Amino acid sequence: MSDQRSGGTRDRLLRAAADLIAASPGETVSLRAICDAAGVRLPTLYHFFGSKEGLLDAVVEHGFEQYLAEKQAHESSGDPIQDLRDGWDAHVAFGLANPGFYALMYGQVTPGRQPAAQARPAKILLGLAREAQRRGRLVVDPERATAHILAANVGVTLQQIITGEPDPGLSAGMREATLAAITGGGGAPDGTATPAGAAATVLRGLPDDNDVLGVPETVLLKKWLAAVARDGVNRP
Repeated sequence: MSDQRSGGTRDRLLRAAADLIAASPGETVSLRAICDAAGVRLPTLYHFFGSKEGLLDAVVEHGFEQYLAEKQAHESSGDPIQDLRDGWDAHVAFGLANPGFYALMYGQVTPGRQPAAQARPAKILLGLAREAQRRGRLVVDPERATAHILAANVGVTLQQIITGEPDPGLSAGMREATLAAITGGGGAPDGTATPAGAAATVLRGLPDDNDVLGVPETVLLKKWLAAVARDGVNRP
């Protein structure tokens, strides 16, 4: 079998598996159905992927490639916190548009085992968190911020896939609560916004490079307000 023909057969199997999984979110897709759709016999599938787990790993990789291609098509806003916000929305949108892929990518968990492809979007997220820390925008370390965002983002996306009902309000509320937790934006003990917290919330949407303040002044003001909101200090 030539390399070109071999690659074509493998790609055909991968596309068949991806299409069947995408068309049947949450349902088990048999290897025989995949082989039938690709027009090959079962031994051919085992030749290329070794096992059903090997095939599913390849499908997960394919799903993450699509996900990353969509994320990388978005230009940076110049503000790492706004980029985290935009990334959250892109994550949810991809999951709702591709529930079969998403359930396979994030919903089928094996204890102690993380698909290698899952590390790539996490690395991008960690890079944004580190940039936010460099600019004085975080009140937790970047690794903790990344863990907070991933856990909340995946959870809210899976919840909407499970219910079958998109809930933009739920996603936005979880997003802002998560960003507030890692940046120090918050409220008073009675649940009302403090002046510093409210100001910090407004400033989070202002790019560091803006026409009102210079970058150093904007970063310093955001850092100071985050610290004030975090410590519960309000000055007249």
